[in-house]
Amino acid sequence: MGPPVGPAGYQALRSGQGRMKERAYGRARTTAASTQVSTVIRAARSAVYQACIDPDKVAMWRVPDNMRAKVEIFDARQGGIYRMALTYRDRGDAASGKSSSDTDRFQGRFVELVPLDRIVEAVEFESPDPQFAGEMRITTTFADTERGTEVTILCQNLPPGIRLADNETGTIQALKKLTALLEREGV
Repeated sequence: MGPPVGPAGYQALRSGQGRMKERAYGRARTTAASTQVSTVIRAARSAVYQACIDPDKVAMWRVPDNMRAKVEIFDARQGGIYRMALTYRDRGDAASGKSSSDTDRFQGRFVELVPLDRIVEAVEFESPDPQFAGEMRITTTFADTERGTEVTILCQNLPPGIRLADNETGTIQALKKLTALLEREGV
């Protein structure tokens, strides 16, 4: 059985410092730098999967609330690459940009695409700061439930410059946007 479901139906696990952490909306086991967030979306699994490989939809949902996304390259096939830029909406928040003062730019590679089941990506930030160096792995899985499609995003090997809480919050915000997008479309 997974962690308890909290507000808005999100489950979150966070790991990093080798100890257990209790969160208001879930439980986190901490062993390596990773986060895992799950939610159920009232939409067909095919629609959810498609929203994860459509660059226009990815730009709409895969971004924290305080940023805007631009998909620069997107080749959704196994071995294909993508490049995105996330820019802070408010310059006051911009002091923490990884690639420049107001932007996080990253490139990803689709390691595995199993239609309707999972997407595995290898992601690296473009940053002069070694705290953001290294390859992160993002695995998104899809499962049918009585209420719709359960989507789980597991981020592993987070660079030391990325706070686990920030990654977890950004992932929850992105999944809320994905939920709103698909439920609005009624698919």
